[in-house]
Amino acid sequence: MEKLYARLNGILSCDPGSRGLIGNIELPDLEMAAGLLKNSSRVLIITGFPITGMGIGETDGPIGAAAMAYSLMKAGKTPFILTDKMSSRLCAACMGALGLPTGSLIAMTLDSTSDDCQLVYDAVMPDLIISIERPGKGKDGHFHNMRGEIIDDMIADTDWFMTLDIPTIAIGDGGNELGMGAYFSAIKEHVPHGELIAAEKGCMMPLVAGVSNWWGWGVSALIASQFGKECMTTEAQEKAQLAACVAAGGVDGVLKQQILSVDGMMGGGISEIHAPICEALEQYLSQKCK
Repeated sequence: MEKLYARLNGILSCDPGSRGLIGNIELPDLEMAAGLLKNSSRVLIITGFPITGMGIGETDGPIGAAAMAYSLMKAGKTPFILTDKMSSRLCAACMGALGLPTGSLIAMTLDSTSDDCQLVYDAVMPDLIISIERPGKGKDGHFHNMRGEIIDDMIADTDWFMTLDIPTIAIGDGGNELGMGAYFSAIKEHVPHGELIAAEKGCMMPLVAGVSNWWGWGVSALIASQFGKECMTTEAQEKAQLAACVAAGGVDGVLKQQILSVDGMMGGGISEIHAPICEALEQYLSQKCK
């Protein structure tokens, strides 16, 4: 397993957008992450990052969330995806592309409170929470995008879910995402507007990639390494996801364009990141069977 973990960390350590966080933090303990995933039964995945001036969410987040939900479902677990109005139809499109039941999609209103979060928790009863590319409030009490703009009027407050006494995994790429609070010092020092945008809430297992969707694929690989290759999405499925997300209105959060791109990367990294992850997984599984 150590070789697989090392390969995943290597693949997911690239930072094409020069966000500044990767390379200034320790590599994650993937044995611990794999354990959290293995021991889970009901998993709540939180995603959706709205883009100013576009009136909708970005392609980074829903794709990784749906990929993880697919892997969890194939592993016999029960996943749910939580988002809000800006990203609900993007998540539904990604889930549909993977054949996931959209009945497991929960959308909160923009004026949601901690009481509403409690209702979601009581309905789902998760034993693991995963956030991926979801805004987290900074120390000033506001949500910020990577340019430091306040986006409070575009986002439902889901920070409450990182205060519970259950395992949590958080995926981000710039430090303003829910659960990235453990890296506040590195975000402050190495990320533009870092002190302002850094999310305050931390988590048990933070995972940082150049594009958040990529660690969605990485988590899927950790699940597949334990429950079988069929738990990992294929290249064709990921291309279908991206196309469906964009057709539903999803935009590239960096370019602010409705094109087949994620964070400025055409194709979203399917060839550059998803393919090497699948190759590393297949090599591990083939050696495991010997």
